[in-house]
Amino acid sequence: MLDIKFIRENSQELKKAIENKNINLDLDRLLEMDRERVKMMQEIEELQAQKNKINEDMQRAEDKKSVIERGKEVKEKLLRLEPLLEKTQKNFDDMMVKVPNIPSEDTPVGRDEKDNVEIEKSGEILKFDFEPKTHIEIAKDLDIIDFERGAKVAGYRGYYMKNEGASLQMALMMFTLEKLVQKGFAPIIPPTLVKEFVLFGTGYFSGKNFDPEVDEIYKIENIDKNEEGGINKENKFLVGTAEPSLLAYYANEILDESQLPVKFCGFSQCYRSEIGSYGKDTKGLYRVHEFMKVEQVCLTKNNIDDSNKMHLEMVEISKELHRDLGLPYRVLSICTGDMSAGKYKMFDLEAWMPGMNRWGETGSASNFLDWQARRLNVRYKNSEGKKNFVHMINNTAIPSPRIIIAILENYQQQDGSVIIPEALRKWMPNNMEKIEKK
Repeated sequence: MLDIKFIRENSQELKKAIENKNINLDLDRLLEMDRERVKMMQEIEELQAQKNKINEDMQRAEDKKSVIERGKEVKEKLLRLEPLLEKTQKNFDDMMVKVPNIPSEDTPVGRDEKDNVEIEKSGEILKFDFEPKTHIEIAKDLDIIDFERGAKVAGYRGYYMKNEGASLQMALMMFTLEKLVQKGFAPIIPPTLVKEFVLFGTGYFSGKNFDPEVDEIYKIENIDKNEEGGINKENKFLVGTAEPSLLAYYANEILDESQLPVKFCGFSQCYRSEIGSYGKDTKGLYRVHEFMKVEQVCLTKNNIDDSNKMHLEMVEISKELHRDLGLPYRVLSICTGDMSAGKYKMFDLEAWMPGMNRWGETGSASNFLDWQARRLNVRYKNSEGKKNFVHMINNTAIPSPRIIIAILENYQQQDGSVIIPEALRKWMPNNMEKIEKK
């Protein structure tokens, strides 16, 4: 969400951002509604002042009839204007939540993912002297993932991680958390069941409210009890990443500038309905409804230089994790049409997946500036007592099982075994070096 004063003063830049981000929003209508809203607020304020004056006059008036008539006129005007203002304010608020951040000057302009720009590539793509298998074949042969029983129990896109597969997943999480703690990030296991304001505040709703036709989020339908034992009808949702829970940690709070930057790394289960991905990657682990992930978030001062610097540092950490795992990767600068409304700058990391014979996304890093902080009302106070909204940055450190796809497919051997990356071995049972057929 942006400040209306900023919107008024930067309407041309915002119209360009709306067009480049493919957002359905009439900014001229929003600004017209803003003028109507302000005018009505001023009229109501004047009428309230008249009403107060009439109440004072009534106490000392000799001709109370004329004062009563004036009071009726004012009351009628208020009864007409107040519902109009309420309706206009609602429409205004509904449009305001769709106003995007203006992307950075170096963000590529494009319509969709085909217009993303590769800016870096690292690692050598292996040339196998045998036909590489997909992670699906490898996992079945080694008995480390069970897709059939996963689908039986959880439905479409369900799976069981088992045996060395489960150990490998936990090794990845511990390896990543250790790295991030060394980098100064505080580890958190956050809630994955959250209130509505958390997802709205972080921009995971397409509008002001949850839309099940568009938003890739699971809503919990059952009603629970509150602490007094009464019925709690508040909507709850499952998060698709730890980012919302971590960013909402300081919602409606004011930090001291000395506390910044705040650096969290969150380990959690994640849930996504993938409603917008019907027909894509229907087999295997690449696109699933439930997975584990380690997420980085950072809160900085309201300064683009500070948040840009932190954004790049977080991307460097993800690159380092990929290098430590020995995985070929590339970095993409995401174009305007492939980033969500609130993002100022966005990078994706992709690892090479030889069994799939393509690059696959294994991380995403975004700088929102203060767009999310305004919704969540997270501010800080400087030494002079001035309050400002923080900047918020997020980044996927490691997503599993996607990164497991890359490991299984890059480290597969001709005999069907899979070598475990050296960086993970200390986290595996008995420092296991290889997963072999049983």
